Amino acid sequence: MSEEVRDRAAPAILNAGALAGALDIAAACVQGWFQGRSPVRVLQSVASGWLGRESYMHGVASAALGFVTHFTIATCWAAGYWAASRVLRVLVRRAWICGALYGLLVYAVMYEVVIPLSAIHRHVQRTQQALIIGLLVHVFCVGLPIALTVRGHTSRRDTSTN
Repeated sequence: MSEEVRDRAAPAILNAGALAGALDIAAACVQGWFQGRSPVRVLQSVASGWLGRESYMHGVASAALGFVTHFTIATCWAAGYWAASRVLRVLVRRAWICGALYGLLVYAVMYEVVIPLSAIHRHVQRTQQALIIGLLVHVFCVGLPIALTVRGHTSRRDTSTN
C-alpha cells in the first residue's frame, strides 16, 4: 500500500465512522425519546453488550462505555468499507447503491451475530415497525454516510470507470 493511500485512509475512516456513529446514535436517542428513554439509557443499552443488565446500574460510567463502544463499532464498519473499496472499486463508483446495501449488511450482522454473541445473549425481538425503522436507519444513517464519505476521500481517478 502506497504512502498516499495510507495518508487518505485515516481521514476517510475516521470521518466516516464519526458521521455514521453520530447519525446512528442520534436516531437511537430520538427513538428512545419517543419511548420515554433518556440518551443515558440509550447509551447504557449499548454498554449492555459488555455488561449485560448490570449496565443500567452504573449511571454515566456505563453510558460513557456505550458511547465509546458505539463510535468504535461505527469506525470499524467504516474501516471495513474503506478496505473493501480499495479492492472492489464499485463500492466508490456506485456509492449510493453499495452504501444502502452496506447499511442492510451492517444491520443484519449487528442484530443476528453481534448482539446475540454479546453479554445480552439473545436475539432482540423486533416488531415489524421496529424492523423497518431499524433497516431505514442503518441505510440512511450508517451505510450511506460511510459509503459517501469514503467516496469523498477517494481521488477522482479512482472513481472513474476507465
